[in-house]
Amino acid sequence: MLSGLDMAWRLLATAVSYLVFGCGAVVLTLLWLPLSCLCRKPIQRRRLAQAMIRSAFRLFLSLLRGLGVISYRILGQERLQQDHGCLLVANHPSLLDYVLLASLLPQCDCIVKRALWRNPFVGGIVRAAGYIPNADPDELIPACQGRLQLGGVLLIFPEGTRSTPGAALRLQRGAAHLALRCQVDVRLAHIACEPATLTKHTPWYRVPRRKPHFEVRIGERVAIAPFLAAAQPVPLAARTLTGYLTRALTPPAQNSLCNG
Repeated sequence: MLSGLDMAWRLLATAVSYLVFGCGAVVLTLLWLPLSCLCRKPIQRRRLAQAMIRSAFRLFLSLLRGLGVISYRILGQERLQQDHGCLLVANHPSLLDYVLLASLLPQCDCIVKRALWRNPFVGGIVRAAGYIPNADPDELIPACQGRLQLGGVLLIFPEGTRSTPGAALRLQRGAAHLALRCQVDVRLAHIACEPATLTKHTPWYRVPRRKPHFEVRIGERVAIAPFLAAAQPVPLAARTLTGYLTRALTPPAQNSLCNG
């Protein structure tokens, strides 16, 4: 009985949270338009927008925790204070991954789908934050390199989409290519969620029987210099680096199964 009531409450609270997120995105867009007039330089407008997003995400996560939709714990957050001009690479088990990580970073650049720029709810925020669209490959690397040279942290989910629970981690090589071509280090972040929720094939209204708990571990910083020093062609170095990142982001239990 209590379990059924808890699930019913979390379903209602999840619906309310989705509504709040959508309304919040519209409000931020409306607030940003007048505030942007105060900043003449694009870099100042971008930093202000990203700071607003960070604060909004922190409030949203507090709402989710307060309503009992999720619980979460962040480990190693202090490591992010050392990072300037590097990639932040993470696995992608849930729809909340970006929210969790962006709430930790004072300035966070991100590569997004071009369609998000035209999204009626988040398009204004995406454009204001200066997120980089992935539509044109010829412009993508120079745009990323420009942000990294300014000392930014570029958040990337190299799986390209949310992962399937229980399936082996499969990373695309785009993040490795970017790190090698821009010659920047990679900070690892591992996200775990138990039980799984908001996965790729799970609708928002299918709440798990227990409250999901997220654990975000900010891991090691991977130096790119050894991969460059190996004197390999970039495609081969990218494959080597991708294999390293895959092993590093795979949970220990799953790693042992794969090795066994």
